[in-house]
Amino acid sequence: GGRGRGGSGGRGRGGSGGRGRGGSGGRGRGRGGFGGRGKKRGPRVEVNSVDTWKPVTKVGRLVKSGRITSLDEIYKHSLPIKEFQIIDFFIDKETLRDEVMKISPVQKQTRAGQRTRFKAFVIVGDEKGHVGLGVKTSSEVANAIRAAIILAKIAMVPVRMGYWGTRIGAPHTIPSKATGKCGSVTVRLIPAPKGTGLIAAHACSKLLEFAGVKDCFSQTSGHTATMGNFIKAAFAALGKTTAYLTPDT
Repeated sequence: GGRGRGGSGGRGRGGSGGRGRGGSGGRGRGRGGFGGRGKKRGPRVEVNSVDTWKPVTKVGRLVKSGRITSLDEIYKHSLPIKEFQIIDFFIDKETLRDEVMKISPVQKQTRAGQRTRFKAFVIVGDEKGHVGLGVKTSSEVANAIRAAIILAKIAMVPVRMGYWGTRIGAPHTIPSKATGKCGSVTVRLIPAPKGTGLIAAHACSKLLEFAGVKDCFSQTSGHTATMGNFIKAAFAALGKTTAYLTPDT
């Protein structure tokens, strides 16, 4: 009866009576059928956890199964690291440090005006000869930082340590001069004697500190005020320390 599309009576679209879309009778706003609104959600599982990690690359599967026992094995054979969980597997979260070096807004001109996003530069390192640099742009600062940390772990490189003079104690500086370039910025790293410290700008010295270098001189040229290029150039210079073989290796 009436103008109803559905059951018996009223203007109801659903069951028997009333204007309800769902169950039987009344003006209920149910979603139809019987039962509740789905099962309850279980406890949240951390996606980035190593325990719940399911490798998708061959290197990842070899790491998870214990066939690869250290990061040095991966670097020695120049195997590509495509999963950041590989770094988390070998380096403890307590040991691995990360720091946001710069967040800069970048804009794109659209018909509706400007679209502003945020570009994050993040460095990670364990202060034991491993350091990485990640750059990511996102519409939100938190998302940019989170993604940049993941990219920095994937881009992590080994840094060779050496001595300035007599080989006494642990290695404390880089083994030889190294140069890196990005844009107009050129960074040259020079070995220094023990006790010198890091003679470099803030961004460069942070990168050296995260890599585990105790003493180092630096020389720069170009527009070093462009923080992004400055960090990239210093990172490229550190990466070159393992780009060659010496008689003692």
